[in-house]
Amino acid sequence: MYQTTIKSIGNDAKAFEAEKMMILFGDNAPSELADFCYVIDLVSVEEEVTAGDTLKLDDVSYQITSVGDAVRKNLNDLGHITLKFDGSTEPGQSGSLYLEDKEIVDVKPGSTIVIEKQ
Repeated sequence: MYQTTIKSIGNDAKAFEAEKMMILFGDNAPSELADFCYVIDLVSVEEEVTAGDTLKLDDVSYQITSVGDAVRKNLNDLGHITLKFDGSTEPGQSGSLYLEDKEIVDVKPGSTIVIEKQ
């Protein structure tokens, strides 16, 4: 239902991995945020993302545990959401996608992000 490619990685983007977070943004990331983001191709989400779906970073799968209210809109409009790998079952922030608490795989430019219905 969704697939995009990481185009570039800001100089400070990996710093958030210690907090179990990845910040995604389309090409239009504001300059003050770009260093903290994984810049992705802007691609539309075909269906509503729900808990129980799967997000894949390259070949590593993460179960989606909860979804903020604005995730689909923000991905469609800006390519901007935060991936939180903390296993939360209640979305604390509307623009965040919560994933199982699992080590974040090392991604690079050219890596893919896929969301699949389960």
